[in-house]
Amino acid sequence: MNQSTLSALIWSVADLLRGDYKQSEYGRVILPFTVLRRLDCVLEATKPAVLAEFAAKTKAGLNPDPFLLRMAGQSFYNTSELDLPRLLGDQDHIRQNLYAYIQGFSPAARDIFERFDFYTQIERLAKADLLYLVTEKFAHVDLHPQAVDNAQMGLVFEELIRKFAELSNETAGEHFTPREVIRLMVNLIFIEDDNVLSQGNAVVRTIYDPTAGTGGMLSVAAEHLLEHNPAARLTLFGQELNDESYAICKADMLIRGQDVANIVAGNTLSEDGHTGRKFDYMLSNPPFGVEWKKVEKVVRKEHEEKGFGGRFGPGLPRVSDGSMLFLMHLLSKMRPAKDGGSRFGIVLNGSPLFTGGAGSGESEIRRYVLENDLVEAIIGLPTDMFYNTGIATYVWIISNKKPQARRGKVQLIDAGSFWQKMRKSLGSKRKEMSDEHIATVTRLFGNFTEAELVTVFDAHGQPVGAPHVVTSTDTPPSASEGGKLKRVPISRIFNNQDFGYTTITVERPLRDEQGNVVQGAKGKQKGKPQPDSSLRDTENVPLGEDVGDYFKREVLPHAPDAWIDEDKSKVGYEIPFNRHFYVFEPPRSLHEIDEVTCPRRSYQ
Repeated sequence: MNQSTLSALIWSVADLLRGDYKQSEYGRVILPFTVLRRLDCVLEATKPAVLAEFAAKTKAGLNPDPFLLRMAGQSFYNTSELDLPRLLGDQDHIRQNLYAYIQGFSPAARDIFERFDFYTQIERLAKADLLYLVTEKFAHVDLHPQAVDNAQMGLVFEELIRKFAELSNETAGEHFTPREVIRLMVNLIFIEDDNVLSQGNAVVRTIYDPTAGTGGMLSVAAEHLLEHNPAARLTLFGQELNDESYAICKADMLIRGQDVANIVAGNTLSEDGHTGRKFDYMLSNPPFGVEWKKVEKVVRKEHEEKGFGGRFGPGLPRVSDGSMLFLMHLLSKMRPAKDGGSRFGIVLNGSPLFTGGAGSGESEIRRYVLENDLVEAIIGLPTDMFYNTGIATYVWIISNKKPQARRGKVQLIDAGSFWQKMRKSLGSKRKEMSDEHIATVTRLFGNFTEAELVTVFDAHGQPVGAPHVVTSTDTPPSASEGGKLKRVPISRIFNNQDFGYTTITVERPLRDEQGNVVQGAKGKQKGKPQPDSSLRDTENVPLGEDVGDYFKREVLPHAPDAWIDEDKSKVGYEIPFNRHFYVFEPPRSLHEIDEVTCPRRSYQ
């Protein structure tokens, strides 16, 4: 059974809830029951042994906890003799028995249902005479690991959350990231680390997601590493604000045998759940364009009092978009290069690339990552890739352990054309990246090469076959007679300083009614020409260029009386991504347009 069929089966419970629950409330019942049934199925095989061990150790006056964990073969257990199918045997006492069953779970698992506020829903279902019917429905859903593996179960949860988010007008993108985007990011953060991916190399590494959602990024990373190197061990860490997402993430980690104490609830920006910890790898998809007013006081205090000793040393972005705060948070979690260093991937919208002029918070953050040579690559994704927004998004790959060839360089990859149409749209998501698309981007990044997308057109202007990805070492295709090639860059490599500039303030003298220059009368300004604020202008001079030479060439020929106010000069950084991939296409000639719109007729 695929996850869509399974999701539909679970979703059918909604028919029972209709009338007693609003559509937007279905998730409050269906999600915790789905988790409960999953845990139920996972523990089923070892249940008799766990109960026997519990009785024996309790009788002996010993703490049963470590023995029960070993017997269960999981990082959780349940000491109740009940399970969902057995609950159906006593319809009159279903409420009390369900309470008792949940209380039988070990503390970490019990916390999951408290996060869901599940007891409130049990009372509500019992009052509406629905508790037995809903329990019966879930007791017949097969969620055993042999039937539904962890990866498939994760997709089921995501499908359910997406449906509930649509019904309650929430943004599903706050909860999870499309799987193909995660796979691409995971490929990119691991590809340069041969020792981690090499078969049989028993390495231990850590990975962290400060916006963990339902745990999708962490799960895919763990599966990817295990697939390439079964001997490797990846310890997962995360933090999540939304209680329901946190509960699902925690349930997933429990079943994977991860230490659930590593998954923390709370707001990452105002209360760092992993203070002082450093990680080998990190992944994050923070919410786009969400203001951080709620945590502004705490964040500003940390910025002002701790500076670079805290998380937000480089600067603060405008309050309307907090995504760059997560970027800085991840920077603070990087393991020092001398201890092996770190690499992370973060999904951001277009704003952090260019918003804010020289001296602004955003520009200072860009300046920090570029001047410290931390940006390996930025990959532009296709639009319409996310469930809650169709805007352009970018994956930033940040590392303090760049290979020699990458030092002082930044690679920009435009993957905007690497997509295929989905058979069925999911919210705003209408496109997806295929395995081939992901492999192409991974290869361009891994080979650290410039490349073009070359399309062959025939003599009639029709494309011949699929476009070719051509690197500097490849032989490009050739066009037939009368045809042509269209070449568009998709991978480019720049020096870090190519994105920097100095903003200079150009002043012109203030003149009186007779046209004479007004001189300062006292202090430092005495005898100096006074600036006319109405004629004041600014110019951005590329960092690699001498400011004096630029001024002589670009300003003085047009304003011979101008000067630079040196005190106001500021260094800024921006990454005009689209400009670097723009290819000018000359408009068609009038003759060509006439031929198409008004073809000649022959009259007999």
